[in-house]
Amino acid sequence: MKKLTLLYLLFLLPGTLLLAQEKDAMIEKIVQEATENSQLEMLAHELMDGIGPRLVGTPQMKKAHDWAVGKYKSWGIEARNEAWGEWRGWERGITHIDMLSPRVESLEGMQLAWSPSTPAGGTTAGLVIIPELENEEDFKEWLPNVKGRFVMIAMNQPTGRPDYNWEEYATEESFEKMKEERSAQNQAWRERISNTGYTSRTLPAALEEAGAVGIIDCNWSRGFGVNKIFGARTKNIPTIDMSLEDYGMLYRLVEHGSAPQIRVTAESKDLGMVPSFNTIAEIKGSEKPDEYVMLSAHFDSWDGGTGATDNGTGSILMMETLRILKEVYPNPKRTILVGLWGSEEQGLNGSRAFVEDHPEVVDNLQALFNQDNGTGRVVRMSGQGFLHAYEYLGRWLSAVPQDVRQHVEASFPGNPSGGGSDHASFVAKGAPAFSLGALSWDYFSYTWHTNRDTYDKIVFDDVRNNAILAATLVYMACEDPEKTSREKAVLSINPRTGEQRSWPQPRSPERKGGQN
Repeated sequence: MKKLTLLYLLFLLPGTLLLAQEKDAMIEKIVQEATENSQLEMLAHELMDGIGPRLVGTPQMKKAHDWAVGKYKSWGIEARNEAWGEWRGWERGITHIDMLSPRVESLEGMQLAWSPSTPAGGTTAGLVIIPELENEEDFKEWLPNVKGRFVMIAMNQPTGRPDYNWEEYATEESFEKMKEERSAQNQAWRERISNTGYTSRTLPAALEEAGAVGIIDCNWSRGFGVNKIFGARTKNIPTIDMSLEDYGMLYRLVEHGSAPQIRVTAESKDLGMVPSFNTIAEIKGSEKPDEYVMLSAHFDSWDGGTGATDNGTGSILMMETLRILKEVYPNPKRTILVGLWGSEEQGLNGSRAFVEDHPEVVDNLQALFNQDNGTGRVVRMSGQGFLHAYEYLGRWLSAVPQDVRQHVEASFPGNPSGGGSDHASFVAKGAPAFSLGALSWDYFSYTWHTNRDTYDKIVFDDVRNNAILAATLVYMACEDPEKTSREKAVLSINPRTGEQRSWPQPRSPERKGGQN
């Protein structure tokens, strides 16, 4: 794969250096609107603080869609919610966890998404840990011990300090020893779960059937003391995700025979199957209204935190970009669309449904720009396997202000699979769709799918940087007299048949959903 910095692109492409040096009046207006009249902080407050987490199937998700339509219309932009299917509806209530013995203490934790509630007044019980047993037969003999108890199903982590603490303060020998012990414990715990005859996904249901009153988990990973938030896999008893610190304390108390008792109050509502939506906003093209330039971000989130960096920042970025364009470029040559997708977290469901329902957009798409990996400034773009993407992306990027484009490295022809976010739904149909890859800010190890993914983690200067980039790319794509090429780079040739393979075959979305 060829990697080209934008500076190299400017010299490579005829005339692009001159274009980059010209102070296009429209680009200046974009920069001025983005910096002097930014709405990002207020959008983030209203979405993350006011509406909160946006789990598919929850009332908050629907409230977010309605809020976005109203916000667009307040800017004079046409917008609508499009139903794409159904999902299991669920509404979170309070979660409260108290240790009653050997002392009284309120603990940090919350029920997982789609968790059943406790009976009125909560459930008080002791705890038991999945034991170390030889095989499935031994586990079946032990299983009656869970009746009337909360069952702890996660390993007790050997340290609550992130690895960067160890790197800074520990001796090399001590750090290496800790990593070896942690690796050995992880392996031993995997074997412990395997010896039950179940997986971590199927074990909770078996424990529920055996009479457990609740599941206590700790989705701690990657060296940071935060909880990865996924969904419950029980039908009638709650699944509680606890902080590393409190889970470890309870684990040690059980392990050493102190027989702690806890009381869990978890309130939630199962709402049955409910409709799920995408929010689509549109500025109609003046010259080529049946050709499209799209902005894309998934609107849903997991609900441990408020989904600020996954993907609140991508969502407010696309909303702000369209607001800017409406102010300074209200009559684009091509139609501009923004897709705020539902249920990306469960398998790109909203965007996959859109490409099935709107072949006219897919067939006439000039370009799509998607953002979905945190709050950082954009530093990567890939040609997504499109053979000539370097030509048109190079033209467009050359118009981006130097202080914005200097951070971006482009790679061509790039990964033709599309990657793991919503642009992949379009790439799979052969449409030119590109990811705006952001600087990490410890996204995967700190905020991604965690209960720490909240407003305070947003770096607004970086998001403003991205709004200038996205608005300029859309403007250039709309103005480009040429239609973008869809020719794919050949990745492989079957030596037996001679068949060329360029990209994965598209999949049709399931229009009903459940718990994933």
